[in-house]
Amino acid sequence: MDLNKAYAAHQRALMAAGMAIDPQARRDRLADAARIATRIGSFQQDLGAAAAQDWMHTPCAAPAKLEAGLHSAAAR
Repeated sequence: MDLNKAYAAHQRALMAAGMAIDPQARRDRLADAARIATRIGSFQQDLGAAAAQDWMHTPCAAPAKLEAGLHSAAAR
């Protein structure tokens, strides 16, 4: 696994979730990010990397500031 590509894909999924206006699209992108994070964590765990547990058990979510912006944009 190319970790740089996996990290970039994870980041793109999170950014896409943050830009999604449709709640289902946002959930889908967050699910994509979670799947990528699980693959990264599994790969790291197989290598014995200490950071693996963080990737596998940290929920993916958009920052609160972004959440607030999404809600105010949807209200318009």
